[in-house]
Amino acid sequence: MKNIDRRSWLRTVGMSGSLALLGGLETFAINIDSRPILAGAPIRLNANENPYGPSEKVRKALISDLDSACRYPFRALSGLVDLLAEKEGVSRDHIVVTGGSTEGLKAAGLVYGGEEIIAADPTFQALLRYAENFGTKVHRIPLNDELGHDLEAMSERINERTGLIFLCNPNNPSGTLLPANELRDFCLSHESKAVIFSDEAYYDFITEADYPSMVELVKEGKNVIVSRTFSKVYGLAGLRIGYLIAKPEMARKLKAAVMAMTNILAIEAAKVALSDDEFYKFSILKNQEAKQYIYGILGEMNIPYLESHTNFVFFKTGRNIRELIPSMEKEGVVIGRPFPPLYNWARISTGTMEEMTLFGRALNKVMS
Repeated sequence: MKNIDRRSWLRTVGMSGSLALLGGLETFAINIDSRPILAGAPIRLNANENPYGPSEKVRKALISDLDSACRYPFRALSGLVDLLAEKEGVSRDHIVVTGGSTEGLKAAGLVYGGEEIIAADPTFQALLRYAENFGTKVHRIPLNDELGHDLEAMSERINERTGLIFLCNPNNPSGTLLPANELRDFCLSHESKAVIFSDEAYYDFITEADYPSMVELVKEGKNVIVSRTFSKVYGLAGLRIGYLIAKPEMARKLKAAVMAMTNILAIEAAKVALSDDEFYKFSILKNQEAKQYIYGILGEMNIPYLESHTNFVFFKTGRNIRELIPSMEKEGVVIGRPFPPLYNWARISTGTMEEMTLFGRALNKVMS
């Protein structure tokens, strides 16, 4: 879905509002296999996956393309690059396809990490830990009081050794979103001093119709790299496919650092997923429905939580997460891992409404 189309749709359904948007679910004639929960099997709400994907169209494409699994993916890749370039409004030499966005993160850390990287803490660690393996020093800047990026403190840490500044926006695990103007100003102020990496894995779940992607700065020729993934809203986490957008000279260096890339079935699935607007919209609306349910459960229990711009919710339990995880698992629900130093917070992914109901029961039991 092109960005302008998405923005237009968000305005139409009024997703900047609240529960009114959920009435739109009945307009989608989607046949979703809910995959009933098996007796004794845990509910996995720990990895921010889409419980409804792949879509029916993608599943059919995967079956029909099985005969191509004996082929290398390079010819098929060209068509996907064309589609992604059109979607993002850039030329194809801006696009780097990767094995999930994680491979792109690691490649960027390797190529542009330099001596030092600056990042929020806690945030998604794949780029940071990979760069540390190769001797890069990572300055982890604590989140602010609202558990968002402390851009001022991050700015103060920049020096001549800084190679890259990592922004996960919306942030994982807090789900917080940087104010649009502050984000753009920060990038414009510092992209000449260090490469800015904008991890937009959860961008599709942002319900502010006019919230900008930093792809706009890539188009302006700035030293900005943006990562996207098919793992979340498109429901293809298990197929491992994502991509980077960067100006051509940076994209060439990133391509040279890609190690595994992806596979032909993932490529064909991604092509179909990009055209399946109905499932895209359905996933966003179902995610919003699940978040509203989580908010309600937490509110009833007087548990503080952060309004999320992702497909998970971060909430303050007041209990050590290393104790809460096994307690919830005993009730058949797997929740997110520890995110130090926020050990008395927990992250819960959105699931089907059946899974949400079982999560609510388990949390009530464990917390009481």
